[in-house]
Amino acid sequence: MVAVSQAFVTDEDRWQAVAGRNPQADPHFFYAVRSTGIFCRPSCGSRTARRENVRFLDSSAEALAAGFRPCLRCRPMEKPLASEWAEAVARACRSIERSPDVPSTPELARAAAMSTSHFQRVFKRVTGMTPKSYALSVRVARVQSELRRDGTITDAVYNSGFNSSSRFYEGASKALGMGPSDFRSGGAGITMRFGTRPCSLGFVLVAATAVGVCAVLLADDPAKLREELNMRFPRAEIVPADDRFEAWMAAVVDLVEAPGSRVELPLDVRGTAFQHLVWQALREIPAGSTASYSEIAERIGRPTAARAVAAACAANRVAVVIPCHRVVRSDESVSGYRWGVERKRELLRRERSEE
Repeated sequence: MVAVSQAFVTDEDRWQAVAGRNPQADPHFFYAVRSTGIFCRPSCGSRTARRENVRFLDSSAEALAAGFRPCLRCRPMEKPLASEWAEAVARACRSIERSPDVPSTPELARAAAMSTSHFQRVFKRVTGMTPKSYALSVRVARVQSELRRDGTITDAVYNSGFNSSSRFYEGASKALGMGPSDFRSGGAGITMRFGTRPCSLGFVLVAATAVGVCAVLLADDPAKLREELNMRFPRAEIVPADDRFEAWMAAVVDLVEAPGSRVELPLDVRGTAFQHLVWQALREIPAGSTASYSEIAERIGRPTAARAVAAACAANRVAVVIPCHRVVRSDESVSGYRWGVERKRELLRRERSEE
């Protein structure tokens, strides 16, 4: 028997719920109409019956035993719509929380078998926020956790699922309560050279330490590139480029224009042992070919670590040199590139055209 809420104990309370089609009453009782022989949920949209013809029942079993048939409109023998919505939203929330790439609202809606607009309304009704706002709150919580570990601010941002650093930096103070540089200082004691060049994909920034190239960044705005470099290494000493650096810069630009070419550059990329394992596997993917996160996980002997592989790809700081653009989803769709999905598509197109 369904537990009876104290708010719907008396017949008068129940009648008011039926007259007002109150969905909150659905889990607590049913009503039957003697003149039609049908029983319904309190929220049923059918024409309201005359009060003298209505009988209240505590369960569907009681209604069936009394000879009433279930309404074909509100389907009282099935789960209440509110419960179905709550379960669908719970599944969507778990998908957002578990996915290294935040699923789009249309993807979540399809998984819930709803239209995008209806899903957005249902999600907000159940959680009090939009799917986009919920995804942001999840990623910000991840950033807060990542910032407590060793690493740079940008590492924390991308490891937490932000595909664009500018999206995080623009709202960082509101999201974290302070600027990201107040959380973490990076680059103390490091001397690096950097340069920015125009290319067919916008602008490319190359930064290098005495050991080798430590950052290759892509964007439409060179000022944004310098801003991101400063955010990543706020305490680094930036010095003018030398002849050796200019050669590295030219080699990186060549890789952007012809991503299938073989260019050997010294690297100074810092990460965990697992990240280096993934990055090496990425460099072994032939130009013009792709691999899924799951396939990379298999290749490095960690078949259940597809999500961790995706995080390692997102943590890659040297675009095109470590070709994380060659990693796609299992269905071969392109997504999750920190320098923009369109750039990823174009790099793959160029590699395939060079074959």
